[in-house]
Amino acid sequence: MKFLCAGAAVQDVFLSYSPAFAPVREDGKWFNHLELGGKFDVNKIDFSIGGGGTNTATTFARQGHKAVFLGAIGRDPAGDEVMMMLDKEGIDSSRVAYSKTHNTGYSVILLAPNGERTILTYRGASTYYRPEYFDIRDIAGGDWLYVTSLGGQMEILRKLFLQAKAKKMQIAFNPGKLELKQKKELELLLPLVDVLLTNREEMAQIVPGETSRELIKNAVKLVPIAVITDGAKGAMASDGQQLVVAGIYNNLRPVVDRTGAGDAFCSGFIVKLAEGKSLEEAVHFGSANASEVCQAIGTKTNILRRGARIHPMPIELKAI
Repeated sequence: MKFLCAGAAVQDVFLSYSPAFAPVREDGKWFNHLELGGKFDVNKIDFSIGGGGTNTATTFARQGHKAVFLGAIGRDPAGDEVMMMLDKEGIDSSRVAYSKTHNTGYSVILLAPNGERTILTYRGASTYYRPEYFDIRDIAGGDWLYVTSLGGQMEILRKLFLQAKAKKMQIAFNPGKLELKQKKELELLLPLVDVLLTNREEMAQIVPGETSRELIKNAVKLVPIAVITDGAKGAMASDGQQLVVAGIYNNLRPVVDRTGAGDAFCSGFIVKLAEGKSLEEAVHFGSANASEVCQAIGTKTNILRRGARIHPMPIELKAI
């Protein structure tokens, strides 16, 4: 099976094991408090490649499928690292575009002791896309198009979706904040989408509803399959007929880093759905993939490989 994955490629730098990153609670919210002008010691640094496009492509490749990454980088050391990662994972990098005006995306991630994080991101080439970066008409074959944020460039998204439909591909869409801000334009794209994947807060920007169940009930009026993740509360998916409600996949190990968990869940869900598995099995594998990613620093370190064994987890099947 062949997956085309469109989205960001970013070099991530993780800073951790610093007393300065201890979370502070104020008015019901958690913060990092870093005094302006201060100088703080960091005792561990890790480098990896992130970005929704490369994260999801890695899941598909590690599950034994062909994956093609569609995105943009700069001609710089971070871009070189992206290309080396794609080659290492066996991901087709022939469609990578080089920006003439921007550097490769770059993130600095401050890891708190509880696995939560604060992310400072320069999106660079992963925001300033050009239409020619995403022309897929000459790509041989292709079963699924998986799209994360394309920097809110709705015309490029529409062109890409229409090309995918002309090739009779299935479309999975995980919109970003810049797409969600353009609700009217987003609504025009949804009839082309086969699977819509968001977290609860994001779905609330697309359809009305107070609870995840209300949101997903309204979402499946717009798309054939909708998926909502809700952090520690688990996830749910529906095809308009049945509702799959999942708890947490508990591997009895502490959370190290939650970065990339959403991409791991969503791509894990899609790869099993594409293989013909049930909604329940797809949610189960997506949950396991996300949980494993949280056990190590980096968005790809623990993405599951083909044949990995996963244990049971609490899942309920309900009528929608």
